[in-house]
Amino acid sequence: MCYMEYDVVIAGGGASGMMAAALFAGSGLKVALVEKNGQCGRKLLLTGKGRCNMTNACQWEDFREHVHPDPGFFRPSFMGFSNRDTVEMFASMGLQTAVERGKRVFPVSGRSADVRDALLSRITGAGNVDILYNCEVMSVLRSPSGHFVVEILHSGDRMRMDEIVAPYVIVATGGLSYPVTGSTGDGYRIARSLGHTVTATVPSLVALVPVSYNLSLSGLTLRNVSLSLMVDGGEVQTEFGELTFTSDGLEGALGFRVSRRAVMALEEGKKVEAVIDLKPAVPVTELKARVEREFTPGIQLSRYLERFLPLQAVKPFMDANPSLNIQNLPVRLKCWKLQIKGHAGYRRAVITAGGVSLREISRKTMESKSVRGLYFIGEVLNLDADTGGYNLQIAFSTAAAAVRAVAAAGPISL
Repeated sequence: MCYMEYDVVIAGGGASGMMAAALFAGSGLKVALVEKNGQCGRKLLLTGKGRCNMTNACQWEDFREHVHPDPGFFRPSFMGFSNRDTVEMFASMGLQTAVERGKRVFPVSGRSADVRDALLSRITGAGNVDILYNCEVMSVLRSPSGHFVVEILHSGDRMRMDEIVAPYVIVATGGLSYPVTGSTGDGYRIARSLGHTVTATVPSLVALVPVSYNLSLSGLTLRNVSLSLMVDGGEVQTEFGELTFTSDGLEGALGFRVSRRAVMALEEGKKVEAVIDLKPAVPVTELKARVEREFTPGIQLSRYLERFLPLQAVKPFMDANPSLNIQNLPVRLKCWKLQIKGHAGYRRAVITAGGVSLREISRKTMESKSVRGLYFIGEVLNLDADTGGYNLQIAFSTAAAAVRAVAAAGPISL
């Protein structure tokens, strides 16, 4: 067994853990970044379809509408390290960014790897941060002296267990989404072992699976449509934009935006429906007038539908509406109902909803209210957001809050 001493241990080398380590770089504090994989940022490489939607450039008033379940908790972190700070920090590291539709911010290169590499370059270039690859945090214990003893297991040598002693521990292990990247809920285990409450977790930003899903829709994207989420017959959310059908179900911007509420309703045993309005900008009366004006008797309904739908969607739409006729067509075009039976699970979920209870964490510093020197940042918290760059900003802002707090406290003699 090897015994090591550090000022700070960061558990997890994902987006929040790397940002924390990058902000500690050059601080004079001796930092250990413990990563269970052979590389950092595996999940970061997948974000934005490999392009990395780093943040969203909107103002706080708009940003807060996309944060769940308590945007007020996140506000101090955001104000201390905002989306503008994120862009400026990466610019200082030589990574240029561009703002795209929906105020989503991407690296100009279009490569997630460039975001990861910029952080790693800052971390490794300073000399005060050690990255311990292929090491899994097995436990975090509080010693009689008040310091933490972090036990780490080397994945390449399952018999080797080392100990790190440090006055500060930052838990940045992520949630449960995309477990192949190493997100297996380790932070929840650590939190519970130190007396913290972990709220129920569910997949979010995840594909929704309709009943009798027609796989021939896979690969189709419907643009400029609206999607309404119905729970037990009542409308709870409506979004406008792009809806993508994949082999797993309803995805894309619209599918992901409603997925959080849909999954929670399914978990509660409620009836969930997704209702697609294929012509949200056109009133049903106007659609009816158009059909009466254009439809010629003798034309097959399926051929006529090609004026309103992509060819790939015609048959699935007709199958979902077995009583479809020219009279009810205008109404059905604005009300394509798909009952939702489930979701794709953590395997394909972008983010985890739920986690370490916010009531037990300082919103200004991310420090545990009950365990001095213990911090939680990023997805491990019960704090998540919609698709569009908001979740990575949560990771970056909460990391910055913890780093500021530790830096202000300064090194503590072991």
